[in-house]
Amino acid sequence: MEKYANLSGDSDILSYEIGEDYIDVVFSSRPNVIYRYSYSGSHKENVEKMKELAQAGKGLNSFINEYCRYSYSNKSI
Repeated sequence: MEKYANLSGDSDILSYEIGEDYIDVVFSSRPNVIYRYSYSGSHKENVEKMKELAQAGKGLNSFINEYCRYSYSNKSI
C-alpha cells in the first residue's frame, strides 16, 4: 500500500494500492479495512479516475463519496 499524499489536508484516505482493473483504498476512519473498487463494481471510468486522483494525492475521497461510495466490490479486514 502507498500512503495517500492528502494534499488538501482533510481527506479520510489513508493509503491505496493500484491494480490493473481495481484500486484498493484504506480510510483513516476504518484503518483495518481494505475497500476494493473494481471495474466490475464501480465501472472502468470511475476506477481509472480514482487511480489518477490517488496518484495526484488530492480529490480521491470526494470522488468516492460522490460517485462510488457503496460500489466497492469487496471489503476485507
